[in-house]
Amino acid sequence: MMKINESSEKYFILIGFSEYPQIEFILSLFVSGLYTMTLTGNAAIILVSILDSRLHTPMYFFLRNLSFLDMFLTTSIVPQMLVNMWGNSKISYLGCMAQLIVNFAFGSTECVLLAVMSIDRYVAVCMPLRYTTIMHPRICHILAAISWIWGFGNSLFQSSLAIALPLCGHHRVDHLLCELLFLIKLSCVDTRPTEAKMLVARLVILIGPVSTILTSYACIARAVVRMKSAEGRWKAFGTCASHLMVVFLFYGTVMFMYLQTENNYSQNLGKALSILYSIVTPTMNPLIYTLRNKDVKRAIRKFILKN
Repeated sequence: MMKINESSEKYFILIGFSEYPQIEFILSLFVSGLYTMTLTGNAAIILVSILDSRLHTPMYFFLRNLSFLDMFLTTSIVPQMLVNMWGNSKISYLGCMAQLIVNFAFGSTECVLLAVMSIDRYVAVCMPLRYTTIMHPRICHILAAISWIWGFGNSLFQSSLAIALPLCGHHRVDHLLCELLFLIKLSCVDTRPTEAKMLVARLVILIGPVSTILTSYACIARAVVRMKSAEGRWKAFGTCASHLMVVFLFYGTVMFMYLQTENNYSQNLGKALSILYSIVTPTMNPLIYTLRNKDVKRAIRKFILKN
C-alpha cells in the first residue's frame, strides 16, 4: 500500500495505447495538430477581441475567458500526453496530482463560465435596452471571478478526497492522463463513501450551471416566439447559436464522463472521452465562434490586412 508520505518517491506508468504502436503514432499526430489549432484559434480570439474596440462588450469579455480556459486546459494535458505516446510513459506522483488538480479546475471553471455566458445571452435578447446597464463591466468581472473561484474550489475539494485514498503498490495505469476516476481505481480500500461525496460535488457543479442555462434559454425561446419580425428572430438565433453548440459539446462529454461510478467506468471509453473533452472540444470552440460570428471574422480580417 502506498503511503502519503512516500508518494513523492512514487510514479505512474500511463499505458495509453502502447499495445498498438501504429494507432498511438497516428493519434499523436492527430493530437499535435489539434493542440496547435487550439492554441492558434483561441489566441487569435483573445488578441482580436482586445485590439478591436467594437469587441469590447460583455459577450467577448466572457469569450476571452473561455478561450483562455481552453488554452490552459489543453496545455495541462497535451504535452505530457505526447511525451507518453513518444516513449516516456513515466510520470511522477506529484506531477500526476498537479495535472489532475489543474485539469479538473479548468474544466470545472468552464462549466460555470458557460452558465454565466447564457445569462449574458438572456439579457442581450430579452432585455436589449437595459443590456449595457445590467451587464456592467464590474458585474462581468464579478461573474467571471465567481466562475474561477467555484471551479478551483470544486477541484480542490474532489482532488483532496482522491489524494487522501491509500493506493496499492502497482503503478501501471491503463490511461492517457491523470484523472480522478483512475486514481480511485488504484485505491486499496472501499471507495464508496468517497465516491458518494464526489458524486454530490459533481452534481452541484453541474446542476447549478445546467439549470441556469436551461432557464436562460427557456426565457430566450419564449421571447423569440413572441417576436413579430423574422429578422429579429434570426438575429436572436445567431446571438445564441454558437453558445448553444459549445454547451452541448462540452456538457454532453463531461456529464457522460464524470457522472458514473468506478464500477461502471469503461477504460477504453474513458480514453476516448478524455481526448474529446480535453482536446477536440477546446479546438472546436474557436471554430464555432469564428465561423458563425461576423464580428469576429471581420476583426480577424482587419487584423491580418493591417499586419
